[in-house]
Amino acid sequence: MVSIGTLCSRFITTPPLSRTPPYCAFTPRRTITPRMEASRVQAQAQAQAQPKEAKLWGGRFEEGVTDVVERFTESISYDKQLYKHDIMGSRAHASMLAHQGLISASDRDSILKGLDEIERRIEKGEFNWRTDREDVHMNIEAALTDMIGEPAKKLHTARSRNDQVLTDFRLWCRDAIDKILARMRQLQVSLLTLALNNDGLIVPGYTHLQRAQPVLLQHLLLAYVEEIERDAGRLLDCRARMNFCPLGACALAGTGLPIDRFMTSEALGFTAPLRNSIDAVSDRDFVLEFLSANAITAVHLSRLGEEWVLWASEEFGFITPSDSVSTGSSIMPQKKNPDPMELVRGKSARVIGDLVTLLTLCKGLPHAYNRDLQEDKEPVFDSVKTILGMLEVSAEFALKITFNRERIQRALPAGHLDATTLADYLVNKGVPFRTSHDIAGKSVALCTLKNCQLLDLSLDELRSINPVFEKDVYEYLGVENAIQKFVSYGSTGAACVASQLDYWITKLELK
Repeated sequence: MVSIGTLCSRFITTPPLSRTPPYCAFTPRRTITPRMEASRVQAQAQAQAQPKEAKLWGGRFEEGVTDVVERFTESISYDKQLYKHDIMGSRAHASMLAHQGLISASDRDSILKGLDEIERRIEKGEFNWRTDREDVHMNIEAALTDMIGEPAKKLHTARSRNDQVLTDFRLWCRDAIDKILARMRQLQVSLLTLALNNDGLIVPGYTHLQRAQPVLLQHLLLAYVEEIERDAGRLLDCRARMNFCPLGACALAGTGLPIDRFMTSEALGFTAPLRNSIDAVSDRDFVLEFLSANAITAVHLSRLGEEWVLWASEEFGFITPSDSVSTGSSIMPQKKNPDPMELVRGKSARVIGDLVTLLTLCKGLPHAYNRDLQEDKEPVFDSVKTILGMLEVSAEFALKITFNRERIQRALPAGHLDATTLADYLVNKGVPFRTSHDIAGKSVALCTLKNCQLLDLSLDELRSINPVFEKDVYEYLGVENAIQKFVSYGSTGAACVASQLDYWITKLELK
């Protein structure tokens, strides 16, 4: 039997002596300057001068949480961006409490004045955000108590952080949707402008990434405008369903105090209060829908990015991005890369991932509130930030590219893009479509054999395939003729595309 020591000796060997100079093996110690030491001492003194305070919820507890728990459970590091909406909600809530006689008018005025001062300090960068106060709500409430005293302790009457945070979050998401909608319109205008600047340019249309039929570039660009319009519609629908107020639902069961939820709902611009207090604090379908809409938008932008990255390659050469929206290589001096659209394609993964994160977070939660739901903020913040950036850079890129007409024109003959138009010609001659398809296919096969285009086949050669061909067949052949034969609503025919352009010019108020 082989011993453990023997086995180990077979696999553990002494590494050969390195001939690398010893100065590669260590990093010099950093020099501590007097200024750095003074800064460290000052920070330490400030930390010692600010002891942990008792939690606002700490009445039934005999000891405070450990530092490890404090660090793990805090959310102020990211949810402080809800501060403006938290203050909005508190203003509405304080006004309602005074109206209902639950606090005095004097207390209300003190609260409102204090909230104004806190908002001013936050926006001036003078507010001290404290981790031991956990989140944006407790930071603002505790600071208000420090500032105005007893009246601040009445602000949380008939309110829980459960309904408070969701009020803030719905208000934040509502504003975020409005920002995204504005960026979507900006991209639509950029694409429409690009289309108008490339009147009459025919490009190959692709299916399976193989040459299919000729299309007007304007038609292709308007396809993306249409997609973004549906993306905007999804966000508007989401906004409408989101716009209901949870404030006053409290922890989950409502309250026995005579509050007026309709008053706060109206003051905050909501459609109405949510009908069910349990539903109001436990569900996150409004952010799931929001992130789903963002993910679909991201996929559309990723497809646009992919198309333009391909078209900017030497193999296609259909577009040339300007230097102002391109980057180079650290080693290859000739490179000019369409990096913004590559990143649009790449960042779509983040937006999709944010949706999956939130779906997974919510899938196993019982009603009503669970602390797991603290994790709903960061995916939403990330999704919104990312989609805003993707929309902005796509709009910028669209205004900084040039379509290479000569290169595109040289590429058009390949692929027999007019073959389907030839089949349509035969249908107009009374030939059943399946038979027409077969005849057109045989015509393409003959072109392949002769290494020519359909337009190059003589009438005798065409009639050798089927005698139905007449001289007027040449009115259907060639990409220019083919484009003119498209007449169905929404098609790539010149008249149809002109109508689509007029529609979008009016809708987007471009002129």
